[in-house]
Amino acid sequence: MKEYLSYALGGRAAEELVFNEISTGAQNDLEQATKLTRKMITEYGMSEKLGPLTFGHGHEEQIFLGRDIARDRNYSEEVAAAIDQEARKIIEESYERAKRILKEHRALLDQVVAALKERETLNREEFEAIVGKREQ
Repeated sequence: MKEYLSYALGGRAAEELVFNEISTGAQNDLEQATKLTRKMITEYGMSEKLGPLTFGHGHEEQIFLGRDIARDRNYSEEVAAAIDQEARKIIEESYERAKRILKEHRALLDQVVAALKERETLNREEFEAIVGKREQ
């Protein structure tokens, strides 16, 4: 999941690395990464700091009752703050990993950018021709 987070944050990291600025283009990627990170912490017990626990109640019964689709909180403000801190830590680590990978492969990144400037989109075969085929 952490690899996916770095992948999801790669576009934003590339913007920062190449253009030294951030646009609104990565908004959906940030939203998805944040949702997954919060699930990792609150539902899957994947937090080093908070341990193998779940926080909040699922939303199945809330939908039936006509409530908002969200998790019902069953934890303190202190735990909520710890969840926020842990989510920030995981996202920042994933973002830094994405930047580190892009810096290590900057020449390939520049080749992809050049191809995109020329053709605007790349299909899988064109992309793999530049960066190489990745084994599944």
